[in-house]
Amino acid sequence: MATTAPTAATRPVRTASRAPAPARRRPGRAGYLFLLPWFAGLALFTVGPMAFSLYLSFTDYSLLQAPQWVGLANYRKIFSDDPRYLHSVWVTVRYVLVGVPLKLALALGVALLLNRRRHGTGLYRAAFYVPSLLGTSVAVALAWRMMFGDSGVAQRLLAAVGVHAPDFVHNPTWALWTLVLLAIWQFGAPMVIFLAGLKQIPADLYDAAAVDGASRWRRFVHVTVPMLSPVIFFNLVLETIHSFQAFTPAYIVSGGTGGPADATLFYTLYLYIKGFNDFAFGYASAMAWVLLAVVGIVTALLFRLSRLWVFYADEG
Repeated sequence: MATTAPTAATRPVRTASRAPAPARRRPGRAGYLFLLPWFAGLALFTVGPMAFSLYLSFTDYSLLQAPQWVGLANYRKIFSDDPRYLHSVWVTVRYVLVGVPLKLALALGVALLLNRRRHGTGLYRAAFYVPSLLGTSVAVALAWRMMFGDSGVAQRLLAAVGVHAPDFVHNPTWALWTLVLLAIWQFGAPMVIFLAGLKQIPADLYDAAAVDGASRWRRFVHVTVPMLSPVIFFNLVLETIHSFQAFTPAYIVSGGTGGPADATLFYTLYLYIKGFNDFAFGYASAMAWVLLAVVGIVTALLFRLSRLWVFYADEG
């Protein structure tokens, strides 16, 4: 009896048995677990206090009683019923507009001098950077007050050359400029950043400009400044934000009052006075949020204007 071979249609189909699919692995879970302490600290010490401060800005709160909701009353008072607030804004704006450009100009000038290879350049770099390491500490502010106060070192040095100098610290005309001078003196941090930027400029550009007959000034204007513009912009943003937040020098030099005649009444100092001297914590919180908004607007404006003068070599 003849048998026929099974065809493809009649051949039984064998199904391979598969093991149950393992649960999907989530490699990011371990990373979030390690980040959990940071997230907890962010919520407890940054986001939480900021949210509470925003709430207090709409209240009347003196620390001795529960906050009372007043809506936009604190913000209306800031802009329409507090001349001393407007004066603190004007003092801070002058401090920023004068101190930041002079500080960056000095930092860039010293960086250009120290960019050349000479004997002892490393020692000079360290010496110029030391004031920035000290920061705006209480000790530095106290030493500055003693130097420019009554019968200080500055007065004695000027008297030695026949110049009768006033008491800079207690003179309304000069008090603010002593703080500007302190800010300029601490130019070490932007100087180091400028030095790093100068090292990245190709020497071929200077050689080509010299072959074309460009003077040192033209090489600085047409080669150094354009190639260094991203670093200049970076320092400009950092120093502007830092200057708006200046507090310790004004507090120490003026004795916490902003004097003489409110000549050193920085914005942050007046915020401190309203909060911890007058116990107007709601009003001080509103001032803090206005400062945050202003710094954000100024920073955004700087970024917007940077398109006009900042050159990036990788932009084609």
